[in-house]
Amino acid sequence: MFSVRLSDNIAIQAGVNSLLDVARQTYKEANMDAADLITKLSESHGISLDLKFDTARQYYISIPATEVDTLPEVFINIYRKKNRLECQTLDLVKLNQKIIDAHNEVISMSDQTVHEMIQDIRSEIANLFRISEAISMLDMLSAFAQIATNHDYVRAELTDVLAIKSGRHPIREKIHTKKFIPNDAYATQQSRFQIITGCNMSGKSTYIRSLALMTIMAQVGSFIPADYASFPIVHQLFARVSTADDLEANVSTFAAEMREMAFILRNIEPRSMVIVDELGRGTSTTDGLAIAIAIAEALVESHALIWFVTHFHDLAVILAERNGVVSLHLAAEISPDTSKMTMYYKIAEGPETNRFYGLALAKLVDLPPGVLEYAQTVSEKMNQIAQRRHSKTRALAVSRKRNLILSLKEQLLQARDGKMEGEALRKWLKRLQDEFALRMAAIDGDESVCCGSEDGEEQEGSSSGLVERTAPDTVDNQPNREESLVPFLNSSVKERSVIEISSDDISEN
Repeated sequence: MFSVRLSDNIAIQAGVNSLLDVARQTYKEANMDAADLITKLSESHGISLDLKFDTARQYYISIPATEVDTLPEVFINIYRKKNRLECQTLDLVKLNQKIIDAHNEVISMSDQTVHEMIQDIRSEIANLFRISEAISMLDMLSAFAQIATNHDYVRAELTDVLAIKSGRHPIREKIHTKKFIPNDAYATQQSRFQIITGCNMSGKSTYIRSLALMTIMAQVGSFIPADYASFPIVHQLFARVSTADDLEANVSTFAAEMREMAFILRNIEPRSMVIVDELGRGTSTTDGLAIAIAIAEALVESHALIWFVTHFHDLAVILAERNGVVSLHLAAEISPDTSKMTMYYKIAEGPETNRFYGLALAKLVDLPPGVLEYAQTVSEKMNQIAQRRHSKTRALAVSRKRNLILSLKEQLLQARDGKMEGEALRKWLKRLQDEFALRMAAIDGDESVCCGSEDGEEQEGSSSGLVERTAPDTVDNQPNREESLVPFLNSSVKERSVIEISSDDISEN
C-alpha cells in the first residue's frame, strides 16, 4: 500500500531538484515511522494491532474486538465497526499531519519542476519536430526497403498511363491460403471508365482495391507488388466500397451509398481516381439500375479514372459504346450440371457472358429443387427480353466505329511520344494496322446481322482491348516487350491457377 502511494509522487527523476528530493525523503520516512509506531504499541500493550489507511483519516489502528475488553488511555478516536475496533494515538495523528504536509510539498514542487522543464523544452520544440520527422522518415524508408527486397516488388514509373503487369494485392497475397493470382490493369483517357462484372466471390472487390492500394504505394514512394507498373499522378482517390448501414445516423444501406456518391460527384476532378464496389443494390431493381446509369454517366464525363464493379449486366450493355468506357469481367466457369464453379480470379475482356451464375451458386447450397427450377425459367425469359431490347442498330455500329478510331488515335499519339523506334516500332504499327482492319471489318459485318444477335457478339470491337491500348513508352527497355506491349489478358485463363467451388465443398462447411 505504501509503495503504491509513493510511486504517485515520483514524477520527477531524483537529482533534478534537491529540495524535491528532501521532501520526498521526508514523506517516505514519515510513512516508515507510522509502521514502526504500530509495532512498538503492539509489543508494549500485548495487543495485535493492524495499521490501516484511508483518505479521510489517513493512518489508523484496527483491533479485533475479542482481543481486549477495554483499551488503554493512549488510544483515542475510538470507533466500533462490527467485530473490530478502530482508533488512533496522538503520535499517529501527528505523523499523519506530517505525511500530509510532506505529500503536498512533493506535489507542489513536482508541478513547479515540470513547468520549468516545459519552458526549457519550448525553446527547442522546432528541433524536436525536425528530429521526429527525420526518425519517422527513416523508419518509413527502411520499411519500404525491407518489403521491396523481401517480396519482389518493383519500382513504378510515373507517366500519363496506368499500366500494371501481374499486380498483386499487397495484403491479401500474404494472408491468402493459396497462391495469390496476379492481374493486369491498363487505363488511359480512352479507357478511363472500366465496368467490371463477374460471378460472386470471383475477386472483383480484391481487384479494384489492389489498384487503389498500389496507386497509393507508388505516390508515397514505395515499390509495387507487380512485375511492371506505371501510374499517373492522382490528386484524389475516392472509394465507395462499404455495404453497411449507419444505425446511429438512421441511414440505410442505400442512403449511405447515395450520400457517399454525392460527395464523390461534388469533388471529383480529371486527376481523380474512383473505385465503386456495387451501387444501387439497396432499392428496387429498376431504380437501382437507373441511378447506377446516371451516376456512371456523370463519372464518365468527369474524365477521372473509374473502376465500377456491378452485377447490373444492362449497365455494361447500355454504356458499352460510350467513349472512354470498356467492359471487363473476372473469369469463372460453371460445369454443365452446375454442380461446380471454377473461379480463375483473372481479369478478362468483355462483360460476363454467363448470366446465371447466381442460380448456379444457389444450387450449391441445396435450395429446394422446385424453387430453383422456377427461378431458372424466370431468369431465361427475362434474359430473352433483355437481348431483344438491346438489339443491334446502325447507330450502334457508328458508335463502335467512332470508339475504334479514337482508340487508334490514342495509340498513335503514344507511339509518337514514346521511345520505341526502328524494327520494333515497325512491327508494332503493322500489328496495330491489322487489328484495326479486322475490327472495322467485323463492325461492318455486324450491321447486316438481324436483331436477335447474341450479346457476346455485340461486345466484339466495343472495347479496344488492353493489349492494343498499351502505350509503347510504358515498356521501354523491357525484354520482349516490342512484340506484346504489356500483354494484358491475352493468355488463356484456363492455363493459370484456379479455385473450384462445388456443392460438396459447401456442404462440408
